[in-house]
Amino acid sequence: MTSSESGAGTAAGSAPAASATALVLAIDAGNSKTDVAVVAADGRVTGTARGGGFRPPAVGVEAAVNAVADAVRRAFAEAGVASVSHVSACLANADLPVEEEQLAAALHARAWGTSVEVRNDTFAILRAGIAEPRGVAVVCGAGINCVGMRSDGRTARFPAIGRISGDWGGGWGLAEEALWHAARAEDGRGGPTALARTLPAHFGLDSMYALIEALHLEHIGNARRHELTPVLFATAVDGDPVARAIVDRLADEVVAMATVALTRLDLLAEETPVLLGGSILAARHPQLDDRIRELLAARAPKAVPRVVAASPVLGAALLGLDHVGAPDDLHARVRAHYEEA
Repeated sequence: MTSSESGAGTAAGSAPAASATALVLAIDAGNSKTDVAVVAADGRVTGTARGGGFRPPAVGVEAAVNAVADAVRRAFAEAGVASVSHVSACLANADLPVEEEQLAAALHARAWGTSVEVRNDTFAILRAGIAEPRGVAVVCGAGINCVGMRSDGRTARFPAIGRISGDWGGGWGLAEEALWHAARAEDGRGGPTALARTLPAHFGLDSMYALIEALHLEHIGNARRHELTPVLFATAVDGDPVARAIVDRLADEVVAMATVALTRLDLLAEETPVLLGGSILAARHPQLDDRIRELLAARAPKAVPRVVAASPVLGAALLGLDHVGAPDDLHARVRAHYEEA
């Protein structure tokens, strides 16, 4: 997390001139889409826009910020403002403090607001699901991540950049694990599993060998591997022991991250919300959902698990209001805008 004060000149992608200044520009930028919102001084959401994904590792920081700039321009135009007091940006790929600093500087150069604060996008899901900045969130979508915060400003987080930082899980990890077991089942190195049939069948193929070849030669694009995660869950529902074991392992990872975050924040002994978000956890798969709750009850009995349904940009807006010390009624008005929509 980082902040910068005003003083940078307007760069390409800055907002057009207008007659007013709003309180907060909220940005929630994920790998697949970006949502922005302008919050006025009275708590009204006066401008919103959606843009494409935010992927600085793939396209570079400036190009990624340019994609956000288009959505900001449209939201500012709808709100009739030229700038805001504070920019609250929750961004995918802001995994390390040095990346937050780099991205904050890039956003600050656009002169959208007097101050800029950048956080990892998992914080947006956490803040969207809690009434005060206190709790833990685990997000499982393409990858897996966990963050926690207390009202005194203390936070807990993980690097969450893949296996080199000790991560396992997320849609890509689940698909890879399913493929591994299915390949070994077909060639005899591993035990039997229905995944050896259901995974290739999803692509109209009759064997794991055919699927391995199609993936390796890119006859099936790499991006389509995520389609195998729902196949894994469906195979688990049908009772396949290997598929069920993979789902149980994911539940264990979710609870391990949540428990460590609670411990770091000295919240393990206090009743504390544990928010579950991202496409996989939000899908409420019964086996996964039940197992997470069972393990949390054993390891963190005071934890109160809950799936987050609110838009993450709400969380970015609330974090912005926290930063500027806005009164409770402004928080309530912004929350009502999104929860009643």
